[in-house]
Amino acid sequence: MIAANPGDWGIDVLVGDLAGSVVVWQSKFFMPEVSKDHQGQIRESFESAMKHATDHAFTITQWVLCVPSSMDGPTAKWWDGWKKRKSREYSVIIELWDETELNGLLISPDAASVRRHFYEPMTLNPATAAAAAIIELGTEESARLDTALFVRQLREAGHVEVDGSKRQFFNAELMAREVADKGVASEVAALSHADALVHSLWEEHFNEACRRQGDPRLPGLHKTVMGDIRAQHATVGAGLAAGSIHTSGLMHRVVDARRAGWIREWRSVAGDHKPSESTSQTDATREEPTSASGSAT
Repeated sequence: MIAANPGDWGIDVLVGDLAGSVVVWQSKFFMPEVSKDHQGQIRESFESAMKHATDHAFTITQWVLCVPSSMDGPTAKWWDGWKKRKSREYSVIIELWDETELNGLLISPDAASVRRHFYEPMTLNPATAAAAAIIELGTEESARLDTALFVRQLREAGHVEVDGSKRQFFNAELMAREVADKGVASEVAALSHADALVHSLWEEHFNEACRRQGDPRLPGLHKTVMGDIRAQHATVGAGLAAGSIHTSGLMHRVVDARRAGWIREWRSVAGDHKPSESTSQTDATREEPTSASGSAT
């Protein structure tokens, strides 16, 4: 592998000798398909590799583009023509390892150890794998969350112990950051759907609690909402690497974003709560998910 420091010369992985001849693999995380928008990046990666080969006196005999998806029709046609032209121009073999090729490699007997190590823990039992990836809060992180809005809202509702809620929030936040960083359209959409679903569940139970109860602290609201989220975990967490801790934590993120609360006058609490660096959410993950149109490279 070649580390990007600051650039990788258009090489992610190579076999050979940079003082002689090499085969280069360049990986691009294009999802859910490779389209016209990605053609420029493919051209730039290839030209970068060939330029650095000339500048640094090594020869690329084969250049392989790796993508975890398939090309749409127009892009596949463009690829075939572009590959022929560049192969002749540079006397280099150009190949495509797309999802079909990669799946074929992974199911081969030679790849059994790779498949078991990296993929089977998730494919055999996704719920168990996601639930096992729970990160415990350290003392310092837990203390920083003491002044978070979602914790204050719980305190206003009379909750004494909130460590479990902090852990839920913390793990949901880590998951949301990963989704934002990767930018995979399907995962962004799944997170947006989960956010909207937990918010709607809260709204339904909040309105019912306000109608039935005179106590402004709305006792039992938190328990009812969180129980409903856990019961619907499979739906809420669909498309996400999430266990029930993560999906429960999504509700705390909604509260921390000033969109819900656990008492009748929750808006007053949110309105006079001063933002603090103690909350671990970034600006990107604090905002309500609005679109699944983003893509990652």
